[in-house]
Parts: sequence; C-alpha cells; structure tokens
Amino acid sequence: MQHSIVNIILADDHLIVRGGIKAMLEKEKSFVVTGEASNGAEVLHLLNQGIKADIILVDMNMPVMGGIELTERLKNQYPDIKVIILSALDTEKYVIKAFKSGAWGYLLKNISASELIFSICYTHEYGQYVCAELSGRFLKRLMAIPETAINDDAQDMEFSDLDIEILTLLSEGFTNQEVADKLFTSKRTVENHRQQLIDRTGSRNTIALIRFAILNGVI
Repeated sequence: MQHSIVNIILADDHLIVRGGIKAMLEKEKSFVVTGEASNGAEVLHLLNQGIKADIILVDMNMPVMGGIELTERLKNQYPDIKVIILSALDTEKYVIKAFKSGAWGYLLKNISASELIFSICYTHEYGQYVCAELSGRFLKRLMAIPETAINDDAQDMEFSDLDIEILTLLSEGFTNQEVADKLFTSKRTVENHRQQLIDRTGSRNTIALIRFAILNGVI
C-alpha cells in the first residue's frame, strides 16, 4: 500500500512505550524514525532544527506541551505535517477535540502493530483515520438512533438554498449575528427565518431544529 519513505517523529513521555513503538516502526522498510521527543516543545525544537517529518505520532497527554496544543501549533507552523494522536482516552469528546485541533488520525494505545502501520500508511497517502475499535463503536451508536426519529413529513417539505445555508451555519455553532454577517443580511432576517423553520418543522427550539435537519438529511 505504501512504498515511498515516510519520515516519522515519535512523541511520548514514557520512554518504554516510545521505544516499543519505535521498534515496531523500524521493522518497516518505508518508515524512518527521524526523531524522538518526550513532549510537544521538544517536537517543535526538532523541527526548528531542520529534522524532517511527514507524520508525527504523538501522545495526547504529555508534560510541558501535550498532543492537542502541539497539533494546533503545527497546523499553523508546519501545515504539511500530519499528526496522529495516540491515546488511552477513548471517549468521543477527545476524538472530536483532536480532529478539531488539526489531527489527521486518532489511535488507541491498545492498537495492534499491523493497524498502527496501516494507519500511518493510510494517513500519509489518503487522509484522516480513526482506529477500528473507535470506528466500530461510533458506527454502533449511529445505528442505535431510532428510525422513528425521522419525520415522514420532512420528505414533502421543500427547503430553499437559504434555508440550508442558515441551518448549516447554525449547526456549526455560529450565532444569529455571525450567520447574518456571513450571508450579508441582517440579524433580524436570520432570526425571522430561523423562527419560520422552527414553526414549519414543529421543532421546540433551535437545537431541536438542527437535530431535525440532520436526521432528515436536510444538511
């Protein structure tokens, strides 16, 4: 799957863990471990010294500078480098936080050697990756959403481009004023439009409106 050389920096404050990962990676002819660090600040120091990296495999929790802060810094200073978070934290909020900070991958520390290698190759060649254990768990959660939550009447509703734009921006957390600014209209216009959508869909509030739009494939 992967033939070109992948330069990797390892960042983990546990020397034994880091050594074990390094030993696994060095068995792959296409992987070169160009540097090791015990925190995010050391990673930045290595990069500033000219150490090459295509992928940085980084622990979520480290002293001085953790994985999330490092990822945010790298996104601005070294945007071509892809960060893969390696963590013992398996809750959804940490995964979302990691990707929002700019991470390209999220792996649990109990991952197998074969999946670790695959994830690095995949991220380097293609894009974002979440380890199989978490992907399976998230899929089960999605499948558990009751189909009865979908409104049959929504199929007969028509939503204009403006409706969809407003719903999308609201779902992304923008305020009425921010939505208005982005759409070059007034805050009052957005508020009125949002209320009309709430009334049309029979939603109780904005949160329920967004949920309706997502579940019914409007956005």
